[in-house]
Amino acid sequence: MGETNRLVYWIQRLSEIALIGWLGLLFLLDIAVTLSLSSAGAQFLALIPGGYGIYAVLRRRRSRVRPFVITLALSFTATVTIGATGGGIPGFAETGSLLILTIGGLRWIEPIRNAALFSLVSMFVMESAAARIGEDDGALAASFLVFIGWSVAAGIGAYLRFQLERRKEAVDSVRRTERLELARELHDLVAHHITGIVVQAQAARVVAEQKPEAVLPALDAIAGAGADALTSMRRLVSVLRAEDEAARSPGTRLSDMRLLVERFSAGGPQVAFDVGQGITDDTLDPEVLTTLHRVLQESLTNVRRHAPGTGWVEADLHLLEGVVRLRVRNYGSASDSKISGLGGGFGLVGMAERVQALGGRLIAGPTPEGAWEVFAELPVKGGRPAS
Repeated sequence: MGETNRLVYWIQRLSEIALIGWLGLLFLLDIAVTLSLSSAGAQFLALIPGGYGIYAVLRRRRSRVRPFVITLALSFTATVTIGATGGGIPGFAETGSLLILTIGGLRWIEPIRNAALFSLVSMFVMESAAARIGEDDGALAASFLVFIGWSVAAGIGAYLRFQLERRKEAVDSVRRTERLELARELHDLVAHHITGIVVQAQAARVVAEQKPEAVLPALDAIAGAGADALTSMRRLVSVLRAEDEAARSPGTRLSDMRLLVERFSAGGPQVAFDVGQGITDDTLDPEVLTTLHRVLQESLTNVRRHAPGTGWVEADLHLLEGVVRLRVRNYGSASDSKISGLGGGFGLVGMAERVQALGGRLIAGPTPEGAWEVFAELPVKGGRPAS
């Protein structure tokens, strides 16, 4: 899995080097043209937007507005100056960098209307540069070629922007779904605590009439149940944006996690599930158990969906220094690396949202041993939040 990620990394690096090398060759061609047209007014000024354009391309992922705008301004200024001193031709590196920046601008500039405005300004500046040739057939041909090039660049940029926006919508949808699930669980968990408080309060009233000295222990039990309810609410309510009265899902127990593992092993790779000492249904809060069950379920689902050649799966649940840690690893297949490499894995986005809501953290990725690992850490009763 690590090898696949490194391959993707090097492909990206080599593509970037090839792109800059191509622009560098165009810049050398600009220098040669400038030397051959030494009598053509201020043609040398075309080297300025060409050189800066290469720098802007290098910076396009870090600074997505300022270098773009400066390149456009330099190109238009060169056009005006060259036109006023006898004419010339558009710079090759200048045009190439503007096409690359058009793709980047449409893909990254926010909001979308600013990205569209930038692309139109880019077309105007490139067409103005093509007009440096003068009023003849050469200028018309250059203008046509520039428009074709801009259209291709704009199409590529728009497509990449569409994919980016679609991914954002998918991530937002997953997060909204998880928040609704959290709302349902909040209803269940708090309702459980509140029901216990009501029952104990009614019992305390009956006891008070017969044995007044037994009221204090009953009040202590009520206070404890109230504290548990408050803890559950504080952990979950901070991420909820709206109330939802839809159907509710029950909490889970350790036996549910063991049953999940048994069912998965029956129809897929064998799973070794190790539960550490000291972990019981009473040790962990109900919402923590529910979240651990969902993380385990999503991890095993990803193994079956994205890594069908997996040889075996290891899952362990342990307590350590006030936190509970769930670790799921699968061996024998590199297919899972495609989840992060191709931008998928929205189920893991939802799980991360759920874990973070409880003050924990979730990490998913390849390990040095060649496995794919999902690691979740959550605070337990009286424990510290995960950092």
